Amino acid sequence: MTKYKKMILSLILVIGVIFLGVFGNNISAQTSANNRIPVVFWHEMGGPAEKTLLKLVNDFNKSQTKYQVIPKYQGSYDTAIQKIFQTHGTNTSPAVFQSSNVSTAQVLHSGFTTPIQKFVDADNYDLSKISPVARAFHAQGGKQQAMPFNTSQPVLYYNATLLEKYGITPPSVSPTYSEITKIAKELYEKSNHQVKGMTVQIYGWLLEEAIANNGGMFTNRNDGHTGNPTKVSINNPEAIEFFKWIRENIKNGDFMDYGAGSMASTNQTSGFLTNKVGMYVQSSASMSQLNKKNKNKLGVTYFPHADGKKANGVSIGGAALWISNDKPKEIQQGAYEFIKYTVRPEVQAQWQKSTGYMALNKDSKDTKILQQFYAKHPEGKIPSQQLQNTVPNFGNSGILLEGMQSIRKLEENAMEKIYRGGDIEKTLQQNEDAINEIVYNQNRANGYK
Repeated sequence: MTKYKKMILSLILVIGVIFLGVFGNNISAQTSANNRIPVVFWHEMGGPAEKTLLKLVNDFNKSQTKYQVIPKYQGSYDTAIQKIFQTHGTNTSPAVFQSSNVSTAQVLHSGFTTPIQKFVDADNYDLSKISPVARAFHAQGGKQQAMPFNTSQPVLYYNATLLEKYGITPPSVSPTYSEITKIAKELYEKSNHQVKGMTVQIYGWLLEEAIANNGGMFTNRNDGHTGNPTKVSINNPEAIEFFKWIRENIKNGDFMDYGAGSMASTNQTSGFLTNKVGMYVQSSASMSQLNKKNKNKLGVTYFPHADGKKANGVSIGGAALWISNDKPKEIQQGAYEFIKYTVRPEVQAQWQKSTGYMALNKDSKDTKILQQFYAKHPEGKIPSQQLQNTVPNFGNSGILLEGMQSIRKLEENAMEKIYRGGDIEKTLQQNEDAINEIVYNQNRANGYK
């Protein structure tokens, strides 16, 4: 081969590589190996939950022949949301993505998604089967923007074996602060101070839920549901009452302070499983882990509320599924078909059984999967009952405010100071002022009014 021919061949190869690099994603976006329309799905599920999710995706792909959902793990919620925003409008962006509730306002304001309501209306899909409280977090102007997926709520776990051992009456279905204090103190005294009665992790989400369950609002403009928030209020009667309850138990000696962060969550679960603490408040999604590792009988009840008030209900945690608007019509339709599949009664039933997240379809409770699960774990019904018994309103439908990651750090700073003896109202006001400075600056930077 002559030098000239070698140069021509090299040039052809280079052009070929460039062509594949530039246009390869476009080609794969239209066709796949089995002539299905590929639907790229970005998610943040790791560990055992990822295995369940991958099976769900595989089952959807087997259930029809038009679409091929391609799941891709993107790391933590915070990492994934940045990738989603950075890649939007490019060939690498996903058709459907999972996003944490903390980022809901961010996604809504981005303009990067197609409201799922568009597909629901065209399909005449009955959204009423899906939990109204879960839907409310991801709705705006009466239109469903995203579909809730891996959903949790905070609940109170208690060691039923320990309470029975010491002859203590377990908490009621929707307990008051004083009821939990009485049980905590009784457990601490009857165990000869070997078992702490209760703990509440230093976690901003739990403070927000305490405010919601007692009928308060975290921000103005109805927690962001009727306009972008301009002011946060954590120095409010609901928060003050919550911290007075915590401090009363600290004073009694029956409260265990595990601090903040991921290790705090791990340590409190360990303490609960090893009989060092009798009650704790945490996500209902923890139930799967507790059922597997708990040698004691597990008790579960609703998130506590202040005395003299009726529980308003708590908001959901977890994440939702969104449809990107930068993909062709047929790919967006495939994303919707996949999302619709994820909330089928039997799919949601298996999701709850395998992961601990709550089944969102009202018909899931009638499936054989959940009936058998509840027969073995009757406490598994409680979070779903709390969810279904909550009437959605602005206070329990989630907080639509950008920058919640930074704001929660300040909430936790206030919680930590108060747990360690700081003046409740003074500490809350200081941190409220710091939070509102963040809100003011980010609104100004984003051009919000």
